[in-house]
Formats: sequence, C-alpha cells, structure tokens
Amino acid sequence: MAHNALTPVFVGLRAGLHVLVIALTALVILRAILTPTDASVAVVLVAVFLGLTYAVGAVLPRTVRSGRGLRLVWLAALTVEWVVLLWLSPDAAYLVFPLFFLFLHLLGRWWGSAAILGSTIVAICALGIHGGWTVGGVVGPLVGAGVALLIGLGYQALAREAVQREALLSELLATQGRLAATEHESGVLAERARLAREIHDTLAQGLSSIQMLLHAAERADPGRPGIEHLRLARETAAANLVEARRFIRELTPPQLDDQTLGAALRRLARTQWVAQGLDVHVRVSDTITLPMHLQTALLRIAQGAVANVIQHAHATTATITIATDHDELHFTVTDNGTGFDPEHLLQDTAEKSDSFGLQATSERVQQLGGTLTLDAAPGRGTTLAVDLHLAEVT
Repeated sequence: MAHNALTPVFVGLRAGLHVLVIALTALVILRAILTPTDASVAVVLVAVFLGLTYAVGAVLPRTVRSGRGLRLVWLAALTVEWVVLLWLSPDAAYLVFPLFFLFLHLLGRWWGSAAILGSTIVAICALGIHGGWTVGGVVGPLVGAGVALLIGLGYQALAREAVQREALLSELLATQGRLAATEHESGVLAERARLAREIHDTLAQGLSSIQMLLHAAERADPGRPGIEHLRLARETAAANLVEARRFIRELTPPQLDDQTLGAALRRLARTQWVAQGLDVHVRVSDTITLPMHLQTALLRIAQGAVANVIQHAHATTATITIATDHDELHFTVTDNGTGFDPEHLLQDTAEKSDSFGLQATSERVQQLGGTLTLDAAPGRGTTLAVDLHLAEVT
C-alpha cells in the first residue's frame, strides 16, 4: 500500500486483527489444557495448525499473496480448520470474529456479507449443540457479526477514500508540474521577446546609424584619404547588423517562425481560437512588411484582446484588422459580444484583476509610442484600436 495519511490507520487495524487471532487461539489452547477432555489433544493440535495457517498467510511476501486464487485457497483452509476446531470445542466460536474481517476483506462486500451470515449460523448452531440453546449463544454471535460488518465496511470506505486521495494527489502533482512547465515556457518566451526588443532598440539601431553615417561620409568625399577604411568600417557595421537581425529573428516567438504576422494570426484562428468557440476573421495583408519586434508586439496584443473576448464578451465572432496608410499603422480587434462600460472598467482597474490584460496591452502600446482606443458599450460589442507611427517604432 502506498503511504498516505490513512496508512497508520490501516496498519493499526491489521495489527489489531493479528493480535486478536493470536489471543483467541491461545485462549482455546489454554482452555483445552486447563480443562482436559477426551478431545483436548485434538483441540490443541487443530488450534496450533490454525494459528500456523494464519501466520503463513500473514507473513508471506505481498507478491505471493497478490494472487486472488491463492488468497481464496488460504481463506478456505482457514475456514475449514475453524469449523473442525469449533466441532471439537465451543471456545473456538470466538475465532469467528476475526474471520468476519477476513471474509469482507478478501471476498468483497456482498460475498463477504454472505460468508459472515453463514459463519454466524454455524457458530450459533455449534454453541447450541455443545452447551444447549441460550439467548447469549444466539445474540452474542449476531452482535459480533453486526459489529464486524460495520467495522469492515468502514475499513473498505477508508480504503476507497485513500485510493481517491492518492489519485487526486497524483493529479495535483501532475497539474503542478504542467503548470510549472507552462510558466517556465512563458517566462522563457517573454525573456526572448524582451531580449529581441533590447537588441533591436540598442545594438541593431546603433549599427544601422553607424552604417548610414559612414555611407554618407563616403558619398560626401569619395576621393578623400582613408576612404577604404571608411568603406571597411561600413561593411563591418553592415555585417554585424545582419547578425544582430538574425539574433532578433531567433529570439522572436515560435508563432512567427517562418511566417508573416497575418499567417500566424490565421493559424491561431484556425486552431486555437476556433477550438474555444470563437470564429475569428483575420484581415491582414501578407505584403505588409513590419519589423520583427513590432510583429511580436502586435501578435501579443491580438492574443490578449482575443483572450478577453473569449473570457468576458460572450461573442461568437471577432475580426482582426491590420492596415497601413503611409507611415500610420491601424490595428483593430472587433467583436459582436455583450460589450461593457469603459469608464466603469477604468475606475475599477486597481481593484479588478480582469482588467490586467487591458492594462498590459495599454502599457505595451505606450512602449511602442502609439495610442490605444476602446469603443465599447453594454450590448453592442467592443472595438479595440491601436494606432502607431511606423517611423517611431522601426
């Protein structure tokens, strides 16, 4: 049995059963010795043999006792020995009490209960034959059978609860492991995205500026001394800029690997979002060329917006639109849900955890230098709009 909080209870019950069998068998032997009869020798021999049989079943390795057939044979042998001992001595009637627990444990609730009833009748008849019919001889075994039945059924209920608790604990541990792995993966992706933004905003932009300045210097005076060094410096900066952009591509989210932002959003719409009951239409031209960090940001904004629609809007459809107009980028997520009151939401931002996704989206848009607009009202859906100046985020 796997260790759990109820293991000491089971161990205690089994130990008590072992002690009870030993004590009652010793009582039968002592009574046969102290009050000798013609059957005393046979009583002692059968009692000793019964005790040995019980001990064999109790000490055999669990791997051997695990076979149901072998356990039933052991129980049958023990029952036959008890009947023989009961025929020889009425004192053996007390041994029926520990047998009750074995019947329930090995035969189950229904067959075990039938075995308890049968052995109780045998004990009552044996007591009546040996010492005459008395109220105590009838009531005693019946009360013992009732008590044993209640205790045995309680033991089985505890055993079932222990199995259920063990399964629940295993499920909780597995869920905890999956949650930890998911959180770790989310943390890794967030850190990769942050590093990509940092490299783009610092190293890549610096190298790009150096390359442009050197190129301008070349064009301003192509015949000046040291022009070859300027050209070499520009080529070196260009080569390092290519490497920096490669690092940025490798650090971007897996959803954007080998595909455009529009393709990534359509794939999410076909797989993840439709499985959650929302029909998402994506209106993004694959000809739109955006920096990778901006594609990553828009992908995260879209994921957050759609998650809010699925969780709160009770919508059936949503539309994601990304369009450019010269240096302006317009990003919108529109749904046909129940809508909400934006002013009420903003007033409760500090108290409601539901507004955290909207707050995170707002912070991300602010980092890009854009503006976030919410057009919503109860009963008519919601439109989330993001406007960006491409010249400020490239």
